[in-house]
Amino acid sequence: MDSLEEAELCFPQLINTSCKKPMRHRAETMFIYIVFSCISVVTVLLNLLVIISISHFRQLQTPTNLLLLSLAVSDFLVGLLLMPVRIYHIGSCWLWGSSMCALFRYTSFIITSSSVGNMVLISVDRYVAIIDPLCYTTKVTPKRVKFCVCLCWAGCIFYNGVILHDFLKHPETYYSCHGECGNVLTFVSGAVDVVFTFIGPITVIIVLYMRVFVVAVSQARAMRSHIAAVSLQGSVGGIATKSERKAAKTLGVVIIVFLMCFCPYFYPSLVNQDTSATVAFSVFGLWLLYCNSCLNPLIYAYFYPWFRKSVKLIVTLQILQLDSCDANVL
Repeated sequence: MDSLEEAELCFPQLINTSCKKPMRHRAETMFIYIVFSCISVVTVLLNLLVIISISHFRQLQTPTNLLLLSLAVSDFLVGLLLMPVRIYHIGSCWLWGSSMCALFRYTSFIITSSSVGNMVLISVDRYVAIIDPLCYTTKVTPKRVKFCVCLCWAGCIFYNGVILHDFLKHPETYYSCHGECGNVLTFVSGAVDVVFTFIGPITVIIVLYMRVFVVAVSQARAMRSHIAAVSLQGSVGGIATKSERKAAKTLGVVIIVFLMCFCPYFYPSLVNQDTSATVAFSVFGLWLLYCNSCLNPLIYAYFYPWFRKSVKLIVTLQILQLDSCDANVL
């Protein structure tokens, strides 16, 4: 009986302080490993293609695409760092100690909040492009976008360092047994995190895109009126171009998918519901959030011809040719 109890512990030598191993059927565990591993690999490969495309081809290094590059980096890190660790942790104990647990939790919070920050920046970019197209190129420059991206990442690092300060200093005090690496936020810090990481940014995104949608519709009607009056030249300078409206539509799809993937993860915090005992719901919410990192490049592939062209050049190794960075992919 004692040997059976020890076998169910994460650390059999620590009988009084060890957590129990999660109980799962072998077939179920293997299925989960295979499915989630495939998602992880696809996420890494697709976002790597986005990163290479925008970084390599000069035509693609526009302010909007630089924001997509930053989002692709955070999505790439989700597939490379967060997913593999989560896959391993689903069917086993945390065996790497409290310090590594603290580092993992801190890293996961940074990457998740950076995705939200990038979405806010993308919304602001589309807002300016549609609302004030004449001044867009002077207001939104590559230099300013790079500064905003760096500020976003630095802000995420600082903010999560503050909210996880006590946990990072004494991670061992947050868990009742060895082999655990779960939720580390208190009720207060969790409420603050929901406001700053979800409610606040999502409100900004929705308000900006509602404004963009209204203006885009009115501009489309104005465009048709000008065409009907045969006075298009010299009179539509203040109307956003068709490409700008298409970009707004595409990135609108990205944001809608983002909301659909993030809402279930934050839902328990919004309704003050404890789902720690509901493992299935917890895993579903977390992995739906992670799957957003895999869906973004698929949306680009569907809506952006330049992404398909650049992927073809990358896969066929034509990017290794001299001056390939100046290739026409638009």
